[in-house]
Amino acid sequence: MTSAQVDTENVPEEGYERGLGSRQVQMIAIGGAIGVGLFMGAGANIAKAGPSIILMYALAGVVIFFIMRALGELLLYRPVSGSFAEYAREFLGPFFGFVTGWTYWLMWVVTGMAELTAAAIYIHFWFPEIPQWVSALAFLVVLFGVNLISVKIFGEVEFWFSMIKVTAIIGMIVIGLGVLTLGFSDAGDTATVSNLWSHDGFFPNGIGSSLMTLQGVMFAYLAVELVGVTAGESENPEKTLPKAINTLPWRIIVFYVGALLVILSVVKWTEFSEGESPFVHAFGEIGIPLAAGIVNFVVLTAALSSCNSGMYSTGRMLRDLAANSEAPQAFGKLNARKTPAVGITVSVALMGIGVVLNYVVPEKAFLYVTSVATAAGIWTWMMILVSHIRYRAAVDAGRLRASSFPAPGGALFSWVALLFLIGVTFMIAYDKDARICLYVAAGWAVALGVGWAVLKSRNPQIAERRDPEFEKVG
Repeated sequence: MTSAQVDTENVPEEGYERGLGSRQVQMIAIGGAIGVGLFMGAGANIAKAGPSIILMYALAGVVIFFIMRALGELLLYRPVSGSFAEYAREFLGPFFGFVTGWTYWLMWVVTGMAELTAAAIYIHFWFPEIPQWVSALAFLVVLFGVNLISVKIFGEVEFWFSMIKVTAIIGMIVIGLGVLTLGFSDAGDTATVSNLWSHDGFFPNGIGSSLMTLQGVMFAYLAVELVGVTAGESENPEKTLPKAINTLPWRIIVFYVGALLVILSVVKWTEFSEGESPFVHAFGEIGIPLAAGIVNFVVLTAALSSCNSGMYSTGRMLRDLAANSEAPQAFGKLNARKTPAVGITVSVALMGIGVVLNYVVPEKAFLYVTSVATAAGIWTWMMILVSHIRYRAAVDAGRLRASSFPAPGGALFSWVALLFLIGVTFMIAYDKDARICLYVAAGWAVALGVGWAVLKSRNPQIAERRDPEFEKVG
């Protein structure tokens, strides 16, 4: 065996069904890069940064690629479903695995709360007579069933959710290019590439205002790391995972940079506002019939896709925690269809509580929920990067075998991405609306600290660093 090969004999058998094919993994990766943060959140970011928001999405996209290549190197070194938590546990110690696993679980639970309620609001657009809680409950039950049946059903549902999002964006780009080059539609007379700099410049509100949008931009990329959680259930992780990760730059260029370039050329940035989907506005300016309804359907699928992914992720993360005695052992059981039914059920129950809470609390709650999700996501990305840095140090010292999918630049780009995320955290602290998530993070840290202390008192061995289960080199 060469150092570049995956040592499949040392990859633990986790009991999952390897039911996710290349087609599904590719679409899960694509879907993870396209969410409500793009379809809805981009409107507020455009209003704050003007055309320079394109540069912010591109900059964040480069950092996300560094993160995903770091994760890819770790995944091909040891492809496991516990992914980020497992690597934090191995390279930083059991406490960090415990914190990362529970924090990633929290991210998806609170995201699921918001997305279910958002989906119900989108249904209300067409059927105002249906109570919001009824739609939310219906979606909760259907997606719960999808995740309990089998991973193949989950993968197929996610495939078609992603297909709808991809088709919508490509359609917008093609139509927008037609308006720019042929001049047809209601927007044809004013559509021009010069809209990108003709209205107070590319940075109309200053570079500082543009940089402050990075926290919102990063939220749009949450879930891109989901492909790492699929490692334990991919049919051929050695082929499907590198391909999914290497195509990420093209997805970012097309779906984020490309779409925004076209939209902001067709419609000048001053016409966009917070709380409005830039896609709905652009479709309306072009004069496409039923524009609002079309985009509403696409955003509905984006919300359901996110919730579907959340149910999938929470069950796998709880099972990994249980396997390491960091969660109740019941979470470690698989049902007859090889899905972690208990972990999924508990997570779904908590998401259901969120539906009730979001029904009675003010609209401001959505900002708080998404802020908490962003903070949890940033922690997860940081753990991926730090684990990668420690892994590369071990490889360079000859203590570990090399991965078959080395990240370009080695640990250097991981350091760059880590410093970038630290900078975004400071921006969150500076923003009076977003900093609430840091208060929640502090409370969550206290809760995790207490939980870890209780675990150690009951099982002192849990805090001991385990002997790594890998082949030593040299």
